Amino acid sequence: MVIKFAKYIISSPTFDKCPLPDKTEYAFIGRSNVGKSSLINMLCGMEKLAKTSASPGKTQLINHFEIYSTSTHTKADKQDHWYLVDLPGYGFAKVSQSSRRRWEQMIENYLRKRENLSLVFVLIDARHTPQKIDLAFLEQLKAWQIPFALIFTKSDKEKQAIVSKNVKSFLEAMKKTWQFLPQHFVTSAVKKLGKDKILALIDEINTQ
Repeated sequence: MVIKFAKYIISSPTFDKCPLPDKTEYAFIGRSNVGKSSLINMLCGMEKLAKTSASPGKTQLINHFEIYSTSTHTKADKQDHWYLVDLPGYGFAKVSQSSRRRWEQMIENYLRKRENLSLVFVLIDARHTPQKIDLAFLEQLKAWQIPFALIFTKSDKEKQAIVSKNVKSFLEAMKKTWQFLPQHFVTSAVKKLGKDKILALIDEINTQ
């Protein structure tokens, strides 16, 4: 897949204010400060598409981006048109309890009711050992029967041996309660590691 054009469309405070569900949709979510905006910008090849911030919890709305891409799965230059969605982070953020609960409800409604949502990419910080909050969120997705893939971020910010160990430990922790493990990708927004593989998965789903 080659992304030809990407643009920000709208930020929605609730699921029912999102654009019409008339295109295939892929959502990105993770703990606050996991490098979500940097990853989205890397995938789309645009440095300032999604706004990055040093302050965790900056994304507070459901952000839609419209994407035009060409498929490498077909002989002809078929153009695909789909949505990429940047969701608020879960976990640590300097917000009130009521605001946090509102975010949680917004995210749950979106994930469970958005009919054109094809896959959720859950971002995990590759610099850390398995975190309970990430594992708990995945259990929630399982309970809601929402398909997802894992993206381990910031692999360039730690020694490769430690990254590999943390990824392996996370997958081993999942095996305690999961019969089948999801697809996973190790990424670096700086080195553009993992970009082609993630886009290939989206391309594959788009062509199905």
